[in-house]
Amino acid sequence: MKLLRVCIIAAETCGGLLDDVNVGLRSPLNDYYSFDPLCLIGPNGSGKSQFLQVIAEIFQSVFHTCISEEERIEGNPELQFKIEYFIYPQENQLPIRVRISREAVDRKRPPLIIQRREEYDWIDCDPKAPETHALLPQKVVGYTSGNNETLSLPFLVSRSGYADEVGRRALNVATRSQSVPDTRLMLIDYETHLEVLVANLLLGEDFQREALLKEAQLQDLHSFRCIIQLAHQKKSKKKTKRKGIQLTDELETYIDQLQRCATCYTYDDKTETYIFDYWINEHTREAFRSFWGNALNLYSSFHKLAMLNDLVLSKKTRDRFRRDTRTRRFASRLPEPQDEDKVFRFERVIFRKQKTGEEINEEEVDYVSLSDGEHQLCQLLGMFCMLSSPNILFLLDEPESHFNPQWRVKFISRIFDLPTKDGERRKPSRAARQDCLLTTHAPFIPSDMQREKVFIFSKNEDDKIQINNPDVETFGSTFDTIIEECFRIRPPISQRSRDKIEKLMKSDHPEEIQAGIQELGDSVEKAFLADHLRQVRNRDGV
Repeated sequence: MKLLRVCIIAAETCGGLLDDVNVGLRSPLNDYYSFDPLCLIGPNGSGKSQFLQVIAEIFQSVFHTCISEEERIEGNPELQFKIEYFIYPQENQLPIRVRISREAVDRKRPPLIIQRREEYDWIDCDPKAPETHALLPQKVVGYTSGNNETLSLPFLVSRSGYADEVGRRALNVATRSQSVPDTRLMLIDYETHLEVLVANLLLGEDFQREALLKEAQLQDLHSFRCIIQLAHQKKSKKKTKRKGIQLTDELETYIDQLQRCATCYTYDDKTETYIFDYWINEHTREAFRSFWGNALNLYSSFHKLAMLNDLVLSKKTRDRFRRDTRTRRFASRLPEPQDEDKVFRFERVIFRKQKTGEEINEEEVDYVSLSDGEHQLCQLLGMFCMLSSPNILFLLDEPESHFNPQWRVKFISRIFDLPTKDGERRKPSRAARQDCLLTTHAPFIPSDMQREKVFIFSKNEDDKIQINNPDVETFGSTFDTIIEECFRIRPPISQRSRDKIEKLMKSDHPEEIQAGIQELGDSVEKAFLADHLRQVRNRDGV
């Protein structure tokens, strides 16, 4: 999949900030077989995260209209838009150009129009037809590294819809045996990092596990505990067989499979709590592989159970979230239940540390002892390793925010070189047939991309969003050049030291200038100041 153009006609998102934004992301003549991420850069408040959010809401509306059994709730039903992209409906076919629009005419509710390009004509598609569904992304994956709810909102709406659907089907004998289809919107955030990592380390290949753990200097997963708790004091006890959370047969099957794979387990009938402990070796992996086959299937099962955590919350809280969503109150989100109240959670995740030098005894490392940067890197690489099939759209909000400068410099290269079951993204492969938009405030990522793949977000005098490519070539440019181009900061040093240099440049006292130079680190501005000192001394005959 490759996005070509996004036109936002009207969006209540952030008070209409993005209304009338029309940006061409790629030319239809571009190489659509290559993986080429796009970078959105600019100051805070310039609309980058909101732009990703609207893209997620566009596809949520499309999925809700076309495949309502997968996407049960529409977060922004008033959104008007046009979007165009290439997609790969079949393995050996050329990509198809797709155009989707929803634009109001008079005061009628605007219809969703889906069209595909055939030679020189646009052909209308039936939104409910299976062949049309093949023209839609398989997954829209959102990633946020912190508590930025801007991007998260449509994904949380999707998650809430899934949890409610499970509850409805589980309470009805006629529908209890029916599986609840996955949502096509998938949020990867701090709360899901262990689902991603454990799934990859259990069912990924050796070279994939090495790639995920290398920077953290870890060798492999040693052991972990999984807790599933179905009865909660906060839930009313209904006259059903179960005391707490009601499950479909599909979710009951997942619990049974987790029990069969466990090294040991306990069950408390009073709280309906399962505690599964796993010591990881090849037999454990073979057991998981026999039930799930690959990391994505295992992650999906983990995540479906984790989405039931929403059901622990009171109906009043969940109704408030839906109400706030409809009124576009973006600061609102479903609160995260306390660990002891969650339906599904991991505990005691332990790793084997890499042996160095003359080490003999194996050292164990608890997951909580890793830094935020190590958590984030393992999670991001695990996500790109697991989700490697074509027609996936990644929307990443500041993915490298917790990385040190060395990791930031290598971030894009790591994604390109990451081994997956569908090949490397640096080469023409199935894994390369994806798209990725990411935001950043740093120059590291733009320096790895050509200027036409970098989009600078800013506001004009009328407080409207402007989106432009840089005037300079960003690929291979110095960080100073990119900071100046994208943020208009020259020189690229902090304000306090800049004020100090400007004051010394106006000074006529050699002693003051000399003392100030000795306090400064190396920079072009320091060289100019040294030249100013020479001029002052020559003028004074010193």
